[in-house]
Amino acid sequence: MSPAKCLRARMAESGLVHIMAAHSPLSAILAEEAGFDGLWASGFELSALYGLADMSLISMAQHLDMLRAIAGRTTIPIVADIDTGYGNAINVMHAIGEYERAGASAVVIEDKTFPKVTSLAADGRQQLLRVEEFLGKIEAALATRRDPNFLVIARTEALIAGLGEAEALDRAQAYVKAGADMILIHSKKKDPGEIESFSRAWTGSVPLAIVPNAYPDLDARRVKELGNVQMMIYGNYGIRASSTALRDTFRRIIADGGVQNVHKNIVPVEEIFRLQRMGEVQAAETRFLR
Repeated sequence: MSPAKCLRARMAESGLVHIMAAHSPLSAILAEEAGFDGLWASGFELSALYGLADMSLISMAQHLDMLRAIAGRTTIPIVADIDTGYGNAINVMHAIGEYERAGASAVVIEDKTFPKVTSLAADGRQQLLRVEEFLGKIEAALATRRDPNFLVIARTEALIAGLGEAEALDRAQAYVKAGADMILIHSKKKDPGEIESFSRAWTGSVPLAIVPNAYPDLDARRVKELGNVQMMIYGNYGIRASSTALRDTFRRIIADGGVQNVHKNIVPVEEIFRLQRMGEVQAAETRFLR
């Protein structure tokens, strides 16, 4: 069974899959070991890893390199965050082929103009494409995918752009008619009311995906009660957790004048060896090097 088919099967079986953002093979390994159903190959997290703003500054080649590396070290499905699809419908056709070959099980394409600005920026430029142009991107993606189980998820930023629920619903319905497998509805409100209202109003034939970054109180129990949300993407928690640990550890070393205290609060080097599969490499060295 392909990873894409596994992802669909898991959604059908559990009703809700939990997808953790990753920005490196190491973060992806840890997410898989924690028990997540899949990985979010996050453009935001990769941008942050490079110390760059999430404003289409990371190239498709850089993102694909990360995804290939993750796919080579993990077994769970990968949902690729491809922002606006790197251009028009022709660019989307190229991107779908590349991401499917790289190991993605799904892509999320958003209906913003290129270059995009991260959705959660307080005063970010949030301009949306004409509906007709975005429909062409969805249709191009569907025409290009080789595995029919590969998910094409259309993300509308109508709520992010302040255009209201009616516009978000109209756009989402149009995207479903074009063939989108799921709709990702996004909000930067601090409470989940906007998302819950959209979910209750949604009469489309496909399930919803959400990214509960701004409204963390919306947990799995409440989501399941909505009945039509089948994917929760934890979009920036990996990079935020990593940044917290790095910042606190580095500052403690400076404050203490050494590592005499922090070494007790971090994993031993043997744990890093395990994550690196050092034992397998050493066994191969013993077996094959003569």
